[in-house]
Amino acid sequence: MHPSEKEFADLLDYYHINYLYEPRSFPLRWDGSRVVEMFTPDFYLPEYDQYFELTTMKQNLVTQKNRKLRHVREMYPEVNVQLLYRRDLMRLMGKYGFGPLSEVSVEGTERVLFDEATVQRRVRELGAQLTEDYAGEEPVLIGILRGVVVFMADLMRAMNLPVQVEFMEITHYGEEREKSIDVIRDVMTELKGRHVIIVEDIVDTGLTLRYLLEYLQAKGPASVRVCTMLDKSVRRMADVPIGYVGFEVPDEFVIGYGLDYGGRYRNLPYIGVLQPVEPKAVPQR
Repeated sequence: MHPSEKEFADLLDYYHINYLYEPRSFPLRWDGSRVVEMFTPDFYLPEYDQYFELTTMKQNLVTQKNRKLRHVREMYPEVNVQLLYRRDLMRLMGKYGFGPLSEVSVEGTERVLFDEATVQRRVRELGAQLTEDYAGEEPVLIGILRGVVVFMADLMRAMNLPVQVEFMEITHYGEEREKSIDVIRDVMTELKGRHVIIVEDIVDTGLTLRYLLEYLQAKGPASVRVCTMLDKSVRRMADVPIGYVGFEVPDEFVIGYGLDYGGRYRNLPYIGVLQPVEPKAVPQR
């Protein structure tokens, strides 16, 4: 019905997530036996039993959609529905190189969320916790390239354990290849019967992490847990278990300590918020 829905569908296809488009309408108001108002979410993900409604077509409809969504939650409490606002979709697509946010100019750091001392103190705490939890074991740390390299280096040095280190790399949405997530650098270590720790720089939607968990579980490890420096749970679209979290971050574009924007800012010793300059709106004719 709208290009934004096609973009969202492409994103789901990329992650091999099955979906149905507008499969069900929820009656909200009746005139006698006749239904006079309904709510029809745009997408349904059967595997997660999750509905998504996009509010990117006309922002003046947001209030109406929110009202309908409240009624759905009151009348159908067993139904899981999430609204994706214009900014949510723009940030999702911008992350993968599409849409207006992929073309904005950037001035640098708007503000610092966690300074260098705070970051290093938290990494030491995570290392100590992992040392305690995996005492007597030799876990395999698997870092997901490329943003994790800084955190990975500091974390493994903060662990007083024998560890093995591996790196994985996956495709990125928008590259000149088939638009489908795939592993392009796999682990070399045999994982069967081993304790595996996936190390991430940030978890937001959880879609990539969900794919990696399923991929690694198929290798028969004794356990698989996740340690992430940053958790942006407000953006979660897939319910994934996270065992260790450095910091919870707000719904903003963060940079530094391995996280980049267009390949820049990875070497900042702190974690900050990007300061983008929004593109000027094009006048409508």
